[in-house]
Amino acid sequence: MSDTTHTDLEHELGELLEQERFEPPEEFKANALITDMSVHEAAERDPVAWWSEQTKALHWFTEPTAGLDDSNPPFYKWFEDGRINASYNCLDRHVEAGNGDRVAFHWHGEEGEEREITYAWLLEQTQRAANALKDHGVGKGDVVGIFLPMIPEVVVAMLACARIGAPHNVVFGGFSAESVRERMEFSHAKALITADGARRKGKVAAVKAAVDSVGMPVQTTFVVRHTGIDECPMGEGDIWWHEALESADAECACEELEAEHPLYILYSSGSTAKPKGILHTTGGYLTHVAWTHKYVFDLKPESDVYWCSADVGWVTGHSYIVYGPLMNGCTSVMYEGAPDYPHKGIWWELCERYGVTIFYTAPTAIRACIKWGVEHVDKADLGALRLLGSVGEPINPKAWLWYWKVVGGGRCPVVDTWWQTETGGIMITTLPGAQAMKPGVAGTPLPGIAAAVLSEEGEEVEHGTQGLLSLSRPWPGMLRTLYHDDDRYKDTYWDKWGPTTYLVGDASKQDDEGYVSVIGRVDDVLNVSGHRMSTAEIESAIVSHPKVAEAAVIGATDEDTGQSVAAFVTLEGDLEGSDDMVAEIREHVAQRIGKLARPKRIIWADDLPKTRSGKIMRRLLKDIAEGRELGDVTTLRDPDVMAQLEGKIKERQAAED
Repeated sequence: MSDTTHTDLEHELGELLEQERFEPPEEFKANALITDMSVHEAAERDPVAWWSEQTKALHWFTEPTAGLDDSNPPFYKWFEDGRINASYNCLDRHVEAGNGDRVAFHWHGEEGEEREITYAWLLEQTQRAANALKDHGVGKGDVVGIFLPMIPEVVVAMLACARIGAPHNVVFGGFSAESVRERMEFSHAKALITADGARRKGKVAAVKAAVDSVGMPVQTTFVVRHTGIDECPMGEGDIWWHEALESADAECACEELEAEHPLYILYSSGSTAKPKGILHTTGGYLTHVAWTHKYVFDLKPESDVYWCSADVGWVTGHSYIVYGPLMNGCTSVMYEGAPDYPHKGIWWELCERYGVTIFYTAPTAIRACIKWGVEHVDKADLGALRLLGSVGEPINPKAWLWYWKVVGGGRCPVVDTWWQTETGGIMITTLPGAQAMKPGVAGTPLPGIAAAVLSEEGEEVEHGTQGLLSLSRPWPGMLRTLYHDDDRYKDTYWDKWGPTTYLVGDASKQDDEGYVSVIGRVDDVLNVSGHRMSTAEIESAIVSHPKVAEAAVIGATDEDTGQSVAAFVTLEGDLEGSDDMVAEIREHVAQRIGKLARPKRIIWADDLPKTRSGKIMRRLLKDIAEGRELGDVTTLRDPDVMAQLEGKIKERQAAED
C-alpha cells in the first residue's frame, strides 16, 4: 500500500471517529431476518413465554411444557420436562431432511490441506465415536476430556459425547499438559481424547507424549493420528481413535436426555488459582445458542458461508463453531493454523477461497491485522462478505472502524457481541438489520435478556455513569452452577446483590438509548488519586493514535497517587519509540480522557505477552513492571516476549538512574 493511500485511510478513519452511529445499509436491511424492534417488545411482554416459543426451532423427543423454574434461586431450570439431544439437533435432523451432502465445514490445514466435511460424514463418524466411547466403559453422566487441535475430529468428539449424554470437558489446545491433568482431576474425567501431535506455524509439538509426562487420571486415552509424529507412546489404556471407530458399530441411537442434563463443563480462570468449572446443561443452552446464532448473524444457511475464527477450546468455539452453526444447518470454515501463517493474509485468502459471507473474530486479531498492514487485506477479493462480528473483549472505536472500512468495505454491519463463558451465548449486541451500530459500544440487551448498570449498593445509576453490569433475570443459556462447587457458584455470581441479580464482573455504562458500553473487568479499573479509570478505556485512547498498533495498560503502585498508569505500546510498522513520541501519546490521551489518564510510564514493546488465543496477559506485565518473579509463561504464544520486555524495562531503569 502506498504511503499516500495509507495517509488517506488514516485521515478517513480520523474523520469517521467523529461519527457516533452507523445505520444498517439499506440493501442489507431489505433482506434481513429482523428489521425492527418488535421482537424485543414481544419478548419483554412475557420473557418466559417468548423463550418457550423459541424452543420450537429445535427437535425434542418430548416437547417441553414447563418454562422457567425459579423456585430455588440461583439454581434456575428451564424446559425441565422436555427431552432432547444436542447431537440429533446438530446432525440427524439435517441428514433426514435430505441435506446430508451439505458441507458442514470447509476444513483448511496449516500446510494447505483441505477436507470437505459433510453433515452425513459427521453423523457417520459421530455414531461410531459414540459407540467407541461406550465400548470402553463411558456412559451417560461420565465426563470425557477433549484436548485436540482445530481438526474435524474435535467436533466429532464433542457430538459423540453429547449423543450418549457424557458431558465433555474441552481444554484449549494451547494449554500445558499440567493444565489438562488439573482439569481432568477436577472434573473426574473417565476418558481423554487427544492427538499424537499438533502443528503451529510449521512446527509440530508432541501432544500425547506431553500428557503422558504428567500422567492423566483417566481410564482410557483415545489418540487421534493427526501429524504422524514418531514421538507418540502408546501404553495400557491407550487406543488409536481410528481403530476404535473402525471396530465400533456404525449406528448409535441418541439418548433422549432431560433438558437439564449436563452438556459440558468448561473451565474458566477465576480470582483464585483454582479454575472454575462452568456447567452448562442441554435444552436451555441449545435454545439460546440456536436463536442468537441465527438472528445476530442474520443467517441464511442455504447460501451463507460462516467463519468464526475462535478455537473450540473456548466457549465461543463451543457455541458459535460447533453447536450454533450445526443446529442451524449452515456451512462453516475451520482453519487449523494461526492468522499469520503461512503469511499474514491467510485469513483473507481463505475468505475469498471459500466465499465467506459472515466473519466473526476477536478485537485482538483485528488489532494485529491493523499492525500488519492493509495490503494483506487488499490482496483478497472480499466481495462475498456481508456481515462482520467481534467477540471476546471490548473493541475500541478505531479498530471497529478499520474492521468496518478495510475488511467490510463500509457495506457490512458489524455486530459487537458481549457475553461470557457463564452466559453460554450472546447477551448484548445490535441486531444488524434493525439497529444502528455505535463504534466501541456493544449494543442493547437481546430479546429476552435483561441487563442493568448498578451501583455498588445495587441501585441503577444514571445514564452515562459508570457502574457494574448486572443481569436481572434468568435466561435459558445461563450456567447452572460451578461443577461440584455450588457454594462458590453462589459466592462468585450471586452474593453481592442476592440470588436474583447476577454479578457480571464488568464495569459498564448505558446511554439514553439503552446501548451498553462494556468498559472492562472491575479488577481492571485503576484508582489514580481517587479517580477510577478503566484500563480498557485508556488503551482505547492510546490505540486511537494513528501511529499506535496495540497497547496494554496496567496500574503500577505509586507512592504519590496510589496507582499510576503504565502502558506497554506497540507502534505501527517499523516506527520506533522516542521521547517525542512519549509526549505525543501522553498528550493524545489527555485530550481524549483527561490529564489523570496520561501514562506515567510508556514501555515500547515489539509484541505483547499473549496466549495462543490472543488474550493479553496483563498479570505478567504487572509482574515485570513491579519487579516480581514471573508466574507460569508456558501458555504464551511466544514466551520469549517476556524476556525482551524485561530487558527493555531494565534498560529504561538504568537510563533513569
